[in-house]
Amino acid sequence: MLFETIDRGNIEKLVRDFYEKVLEDELLSPFFIRALGDDLKNDKWYEHLHTLDNFWLSLLTGEGRYMGDPLMPHMFLGSLEERHFERWLQLFRETLDRLYIPTVAIKIYGRAKALSTRFISDLELDDEDW
Repeated sequence: MLFETIDRGNIEKLVRDFYEKVLEDELLSPFFIRALGDDLKNDKWYEHLHTLDNFWLSLLTGEGRYMGDPLMPHMFLGSLEERHFERWLQLFRETLDRLYIPTVAIKIYGRAKALSTRFISDLELDDEDW
């Protein structure tokens, strides 16, 4: 059964299911493994997933307890390219479509797409080398 609303419980499921996929992805997993390890149950991942739960809940419902700038951690990952964000969005959309009814999936995806576009711009990944 697909989720029809957004709440903490299904945001937590979204975040965990999504990052399980990320850790299996050849393009994205190296960034996350280098920063957090390869086990979603370790302390670093526990803290990161909890932060992401609050981030998405805040962004989507205004109810989360996220405080901070989501861009900052990405500034130090090195060698990020636009294709990494495109793949992130693809995996995120696949996870959304598996968990939510279409109208809710589209709403969440819209926020994710906007966030990705902002990160690409702020990290200057969309600039052409002249």
